Amino acid sequence: MFDTMLWLWVGFNLFVLAMLALDLGVFHRTAHEVSVKEAAIWSVVWISLAMVFNLLLYLFWERLMPGDPYRAGDAGLAFLTGYLIEKALSIDNIFVFVLIFSYFAVPAKYQHRVLFWGILGALLMRASMIFAGVELIKRFHWVIWIFGVFLIFTGIKMATSGDEKLEPEKNPVLQFVRRVMPVSDRYDGQKFFTVQHGVRMATPLFLVLIMVETTDVIFAVDSIPAIFAVTQNPFLIYTSNVFAILGLRSLYFVLAGVVHKFHYLKLGLSVVLAFVGVKMLLPDLSEWLFGVSYKIPTAISLGVVAAVIGVAVVASLLRARRLEGADAADQRVPEQAVVE
Repeated sequence: MFDTMLWLWVGFNLFVLAMLALDLGVFHRTAHEVSVKEAAIWSVVWISLAMVFNLLLYLFWERLMPGDPYRAGDAGLAFLTGYLIEKALSIDNIFVFVLIFSYFAVPAKYQHRVLFWGILGALLMRASMIFAGVELIKRFHWVIWIFGVFLIFTGIKMATSGDEKLEPEKNPVLQFVRRVMPVSDRYDGQKFFTVQHGVRMATPLFLVLIMVETTDVIFAVDSIPAIFAVTQNPFLIYTSNVFAILGLRSLYFVLAGVVHKFHYLKLGLSVVLAFVGVKMLLPDLSEWLFGVSYKIPTAISLGVVAAVIGVAVVASLLRARRLEGADAADQRVPEQAVVE
């Protein structure tokens, strides 16, 4: 079983590296502005790959893992639920990416490069957080309580907080970078570093990359504990997280122009976080209160998460249509008044 797991890990990571090399080395070898059509195609590719992988887990998990307590259907459901949670929470990153690129006036054709290297760094960072979290839960069960309470608190805070305000000058990592190395005042193509007057210095694009990386660390603190409520199998956690993050670049270019229309999405994500936190606490809490440990089945969790995100998206789009209709009506009124 150990040899099988080793080959699964190696094979999956080789596949990810091959896809990233294909993405950057072939399809985006030359910097260009990513169109909505191109981004939509890549989004479909990444989602399809995740669903094919999910199907393979469902079909072959018990053969690959004969001694594992998960049944094939359970493993497939756990992956799908984890993927949906991580995918939904990753959309919140897009709001901040839009603010970062707007603040630094990043040319559209260089944004993909920043997201590529930013997400590659995010994968490495999240992998270390996942393994650390799994090990902590194995050794100290009470960590589950910390994660659960933290998720409920984060959900409440997200629901009651206002819109994000981007203040790069207050970012401690950015302040440190500016202290340890000179930073040029203009972009040099898609380079992160340049040489001016014989001095090697960082370009503003490197600062944008630092902002993207530190932002993902903040979001990972919320999203990584959330998936522990679904499964504590490191392979399922890691693979669902990787597939969700890999599709984030293309999803950004699809949604960047319309992300402002998803008014209720943040509220939906806050409900998901709070629900996941309750799911994490419920087994121990019910056993302590009633002597019976009750767990919310993964299938029900999947349904709740999908329903909440679906309702939030539909409600947001209906609100956007209503506001656009009201604006159009306001613009027609003066015209009619002039005619009269």
